[in-house]
Amino acid sequence: MDATVVTEGLSATGEGFSLLALFLQAHIVVKIVMIGLIAASVWCWAIMIDKTLLFRRNKRQMERFERVFWSGQSLEELYRSMSQRPTSSLASLFVAAMREWKRSHERGARSPIGLQTRIDKVLDVTMARELEKLEKGLLVLATVGSAGPFVGLFGTVWGIMTSFQAIAASENTSLAVVAPGIAEALFATALGLLAAIPAVIAYNKFAADTQRQATRMEGFADEFGAILSRQVDEKERA
Repeated sequence: MDATVVTEGLSATGEGFSLLALFLQAHIVVKIVMIGLIAASVWCWAIMIDKTLLFRRNKRQMERFERVFWSGQSLEELYRSMSQRPTSSLASLFVAAMREWKRSHERGARSPIGLQTRIDKVLDVTMARELEKLEKGLLVLATVGSAGPFVGLFGTVWGIMTSFQAIAASENTSLAVVAPGIAEALFATALGLLAAIPAVIAYNKFAADTQRQATRMEGFADEFGAILSRQVDEKERA
């Protein structure tokens, strides 16, 4: 007889187990948690798409600039073509260093050590600015990836507490009474994991991509700094 009652209760509430129904039936606190997790997930996906396009574009532009830079073209010509609008992180480093080089020579700088120090400083500042662009948004991914499951767990705990209160008030412990509340509560945890897992994967990938491009920029800055240093020495000997 008890099994028949449970079966009938489940069939009556079966339609209430859709995702929309679980959301609508949830407690207001659990709803706020769910809405926050959905919004965080959408925000993370927007960042992931933007970062994917940014890194791909920057990689292509860096490769294109390196081919032009090492093709033997005059540094002055390359500077004139890129001074208005650098197309990549490497181009920004090149333009910043060349601008400082030209300013120092126009003002008649006499200390080669001071000139080299200023060029190195300009390269460091420009590199930090370019890395800041690449790292923008990664903090959001890291935060959602680490806090998302705990926020979802908070919604689950709150939902289970509400379910137990409803069970105590109805004095009925049948599965038909318990299951909907538990399902609503677990839905919050599922949303937390749905937001956190892609965020963690994307953060690790973009952090590695940022490190690779940072290493590439550091290598170019060292090489270009050495080129300018040799030119300083040649001018001093002349």
